[in-house]
Amino acid sequence: ELLHRIALDFTGATENVYTDVYQVSPKMDLETALKQCSVALNLFLNNRFTDALAFLTPWKSQSMYHAVGYSSILVMQAGMTFEPKDIDAAMTSLKESQETCQRFRKKTGIVETLTNLWYRQPADNLTEEQMHAELCYAEVLLQKAVLTFLDESIISFIKGGMRIRNSYLIYKNMENQSLHIHFRGGVNMGIGTFNLVLSLLPSRVLRLMEFLGFSGDREMGLSELRDGAASNSLRSILSTLTLLMFHLYITVILGTGEANLSEAEALLEPYIEKFPNGALILFYTARIALLKGNFKFAQERFLACIAAQEEWRQIHHLCYWELMWTYSFEQNWREAYRYADLLSKESKWSQAIYVFQKAAILSMLPEEEVAKLGENVVELFRQVDGLRLRMAGKSIPTEKFAAKKAQRYSLSNPVKLVVPALEMMYVWNGFNVVGKRPELTKSILATLEKAEEQLRDDPNPSEYHGDDHCVVQLLKGLCLRQMGRQAEAELCFNRVISSENDIKHDNYLVPYTMYELGLLHKQKGDINAAIALLENAKMNYRDYNMESRLHFRIHAALNTMGSFAAKVPPSRTPA
Repeated sequence: ELLHRIALDFTGATENVYTDVYQVSPKMDLETALKQCSVALNLFLNNRFTDALAFLTPWKSQSMYHAVGYSSILVMQAGMTFEPKDIDAAMTSLKESQETCQRFRKKTGIVETLTNLWYRQPADNLTEEQMHAELCYAEVLLQKAVLTFLDESIISFIKGGMRIRNSYLIYKNMENQSLHIHFRGGVNMGIGTFNLVLSLLPSRVLRLMEFLGFSGDREMGLSELRDGAASNSLRSILSTLTLLMFHLYITVILGTGEANLSEAEALLEPYIEKFPNGALILFYTARIALLKGNFKFAQERFLACIAAQEEWRQIHHLCYWELMWTYSFEQNWREAYRYADLLSKESKWSQAIYVFQKAAILSMLPEEEVAKLGENVVELFRQVDGLRLRMAGKSIPTEKFAAKKAQRYSLSNPVKLVVPALEMMYVWNGFNVVGKRPELTKSILATLEKAEEQLRDDPNPSEYHGDDHCVVQLLKGLCLRQMGRQAEAELCFNRVISSENDIKHDNYLVPYTMYELGLLHKQKGDINAAIALLENAKMNYRDYNMESRLHFRIHAALNTMGSFAAKVPPSRTPA
């Protein structure tokens, strides 16, 4: 009854009710822990993040589910803020949660412990509580691995990989057990996520993972996550959010851009009814609208998401990023600048990208309007390189790309980028989104044709002239392909490829253009030509900007072409 009162009490103070519940029993049994964590989850989904943490706090050192729930919220916060203090707090909480989970796991000797690092643990003689302890322990290992990847040390990166392996073995060991709806839902989420993530990896990375004992099956991953989302378990929302992330972000940025929006809408529907003002629910509702090309409704929903809560301003930053793009798709550069400016001032996630994006958007405005805003485009571009971050000892690819593009502004006589905001739109696969709106695609094409004319009439071409010409041709080809003007699109793409020897700085252009031309041949039904181009881009080009991103996209595209991909040998010359 008390739990029911808390679940319904989403408007007033809850401190006294929390106290009443925790006085019910001096010991937390598994069933009660699961119910209480469901209450905390409801608080979280209703934007009451601090209340959710407060509700979990009294038992987080004695209950594995309270511990994992508490840590999970801190991990989400750390991932959104990117602040060292938040990452440290999350890691400390995860270490404490690992200790709590360890107390509930079956005790083993040193030989058995070492054996279990590489082989499955026997599960048939575990109690229900011990089974849940293995599951919670695996989740803690996964979250520690995620935070470890934010560390700059390569040793920490390897340690994170080993943690993922350990948790994967635990999940696999639990796969055939079906003791409890919440337990089964956790296994669905774990197995599903592993298979889905691994299925995205390009073949050369996947070979290394297979050497370490991993394998990935995308359909199995999706199936497991769908089962988890439908299970009505504590972790149903986590399986749902994983599927939404896959459909609405991963397939767009790292795939061919063909998102499964109908499934995303179906997954979100019950949560819209239950949590109509939940920030996460509003955010994903807006994201679906954006990908459908319904930019006005998307803008309304993102603004509603911002208004829904003030506690986690990091969610506001996610909305600013999306609002920046919705206005960019409409070429409403003044409004797009507004949100890029907010991001550059408030968010710590990637200052290099935010400042570059701000400068790129300003570059699309008339100089007099930029002056009225009190901005200096040259100075903004010059800041980019110094703002770059390093993760696991390496540069972030998109930041490296932005810094290289901004280099021309460090010259004593800066050379302007030609259409930097539209080029960054391509980096994030935005042309597939704006393609849902033919009139906007036509408007962007007009902007590109104007830039093409200016380049052609330039009396003093710089060393960047050939690169800029190819950038415009690539983006023109994308617009023309979206508009069904395939012959003209092919001509644009071939101009870039034939200009390979003239490109001096933007070494990404030829392999990326081959990829886009390959998709055009697929669209025309010439699968052999498509695969030849994709394999050429994959096998014959190295060390260019955002190489890994293109390999993800090529991998996704080849997967859509089935068994043909194994039969066509790569060649240096495009088909």
